[in-house]
Parts: sequence; structure tokens; C-alpha cells
Amino acid sequence: MGPGVQRSGGSVVTIGVFDGVHRGHQRVLARAAEVAGERGLRAVALTFEPHPAEVVRPGSHPPRLTTARRRAELLRTAGADEVEVLEFTLEASRLSPGDFAEQVLADRLGAQAVVVGANFAFGHKAAGDVETLRELGAKYDFSVEVVPLVEGVSSTVIRELVAEGEVAAATAELGRPHRVEGVVVRGYQRGRQLGFPTANVETPPHTAIPADGVYAGWLQCVAVGNLPALYEGSRWPAAISVGTNPTFEGVPRTVEAYALDRDDLELYGAHVAVDFAARLRANTKFDSIEALIAQIHADVDEARRITG
Repeated sequence: MGPGVQRSGGSVVTIGVFDGVHRGHQRVLARAAEVAGERGLRAVALTFEPHPAEVVRPGSHPPRLTTARRRAELLRTAGADEVEVLEFTLEASRLSPGDFAEQVLADRLGAQAVVVGANFAFGHKAAGDVETLRELGAKYDFSVEVVPLVEGVSSTVIRELVAEGEVAAATAELGRPHRVEGVVVRGYQRGRQLGFPTANVETPPHTAIPADGVYAGWLQCVAVGNLPALYEGSRWPAAISVGTNPTFEGVPRTVEAYALDRDDLELYGAHVAVDFAARLRANTKFDSIEALIAQIHADVDEARRITG
């Protein structure tokens, strides 16, 4: 839907990239839902695709904490009645704050109230701030409410934590474990040969993947494709390996998840999610296969304890 297409009914709008839908985002969404409930309006989360940074500065796309599908799901869980995606093009990036308020907020969304975080910026070259928004609200007949930030919580900080393998700290900022999604593809099947069959997850471009290492977490089947329907929605405690597997040379970087005590799962082609709870250790090159297997047993025991 283009920027100038009129939507029926009024709305309370909150605006952002919302990557990760972290605790700060959740606070803003909760307030927008509250205002919408008080006024008998719908709460709309307006977000952007692709990431604005990639359009404004090609090649600068940050690692993504959530896929577009997952982000929409989390936005609704956090309080949005609707998720509206604005296709972020060069043309959209050049909208002035005034044009954005008129074409998108007033005309397209019928905004009667706008709820944003204290660091909100919008319009061409982020020229507009919350004071600009208040002035435009007076012109286009919507109120503006600014929600205080959750100190220290930002998508940038969470991406850094994930990149460092600090997934427990990322969980605290997100309000849930960091998730990586993808399709299960055939790998080298070394895990199966060692007695620990893993789901080898092919992730989309720009995915925020934790630092190389071994983790505890969960493996969940999101969509099964041609697999038995009983798998869909199933979630298993897991030991997760990220990296190149230094004991075997020449292997590309992978995300592999072993569902604890399950050697009967055939997940090829399934869309799965891997949730990271805690980092167990860095990757290590072992002198023998026997030493590697012994360490995997220890990793599995620790993953079982953590995911309890």
C-alpha cells in the first residue's frame, strides 16, 4: 500500500525498525496498546522493510535480530493489533518530516495518536525529532506521547552481545532468548556419525549469529513443509554448535542443533528456529575423535541441566 492510500478508521501508531522487539520496544508498544484501548482505536506498529540503513548506505545492513515474519509476530504479541510495513525505498527515504506525517501517519494510517520512544527521529536524514512530531501532530490532528527509554537497551547493544556470544545477557535485554531461523539442509553428517545427529540450519542473509562456540538452547520446528504435521510447533532442548568445527578442517561456518536424546528426527527442508540460552564453551580442536565425543557428552549434559 502506497504512502497516500487512505485507511479506514482511526489508529494509535508507533513507529520503528523494531529489530529484536526488545524490552524498550515492548514498553512503547504496551503504551500504544493502552492508549488504543482507552480511545477505542486500533494499535498499529509501523515498521520498515528493508532495513533503512541498507537503502541509505548500501552494504551497511546490520545483522538482523529477527526475521520480518518473526518481528511481526513479536509486535502483535507486544500489543499491536496490526503491523503495517512501509517499503523503504530511496523515494521513501527522501520524505521530509512533514510529508511523512501527512502521507503516512495522517492519510495512510489515520493516526489520532502517535506513541514513540524518546530517541525517535524521522524524515529525510532523520531531520525530525519528537518536538517536530508534536508540531506536525498539531497540524494533522494527532496527539503525541513520548515513552522514556529503557536504559542501556538497544538493538545495537544486543547485536554486539550476540556477536560476542553473550547470549544470556542478550536474553535479559530482549526479554526472551535470541533466536536464529532457517531451513534445515544436508550437511556433512558428522554429528550423525558421532551419535549426535544435528539439524544443519541455513540462515538468511544478514542474520545475527552468535560467536563461534557451543551453546545450550532449544530447537523448534516452525513450519514443516512436506514433513509429518506432528513436528510443527515441536520444541526440543538442544546443544548447539556455531562455527567451522576446527577438528575437521575446511568446513564453512554453520549453525547446528542437536535435539537432546533424539536420533529419530528427520527435519530436512523444515523451517526451524534455534533459541540460544547460554554459551557453554569456545570451539576447540581435539586431538582425537574419542576426545571430541567425550566433550560432546559433557556439553549435552550441561545443556540438559540448563534447559531443564
